[in-house]
Amino acid sequence: MADKPKQGEILGVPYNFERPSFGRMLSSYWQPGEGMLVKKPFGIGYTLNLANWRSWLALLVVGALLWQEQQSRSGGDEVEDDDGPVEVVVD
Repeated sequence: MADKPKQGEILGVPYNFERPSFGRMLSSYWQPGEGMLVKKPFGIGYTLNLANWRSWLALLVVGALLWQEQQSRSGGDEVEDDDGPVEVVVD
């Protein structure tokens, strides 16, 4: 039986199952000449290129949304949740 390929593409999505080295991990997350998304050093798909300013903007937006959600959860105790019975009168 032939060995299965450890890297390639399936339906346009890259995969790489070679054992990652520290240098390959570092160089894959920091590629100054590339776009916002680059191939993952291990696994299936793409990851953020931290050398691109748009990646930092995306991380900032995600962080702000998570912070806002956390604040709304902790502040939600002040609002009364009235889950009691409701009387509806229909004429």
